[in-house]
Amino acid sequence: MAKRLRKKPPVDWKSDLGVKRRVGKIIDTLALDLDKERIYAFRSHNAKPRALARIWGLPRIWQLALDLKPGYIIEVISERFDKLDEIQKDKVLVHELVHIPKTFSGSLRPHTRKHKHFDT
Repeated sequence: MAKRLRKKPPVDWKSDLGVKRRVGKIIDTLALDLDKERIYAFRSHNAKPRALARIWGLPRIWQLALDLKPGYIIEVISERFDKLDEIQKDKVLVHELVHIPKTFSGSLRPHTRKHKHFDT
């Protein structure tokens, strides 16, 4: 008899204005040249990445197809992110913001570039 696979609950994403405000304060405090209005924040439940948070960009092909401007979504993984203290939460959000290139094109910067690493 075949083993039954346990069905995972679906990932639940919800917009999070608290995280969006926090990201906006970080952008202002660090004087980052980023369009706060085009950065969105979501909280996920039941997601299973090892990450505390992740960032999603809107690739150029989708921008053209849907006639949209570039944008970014910062997703916090609630089961992991919520356990952090306030300073660690800010560090995680700064780390995600550093993935946004200066061109704000919808693409993402990698962790390494020509043997250089970025730290938060």
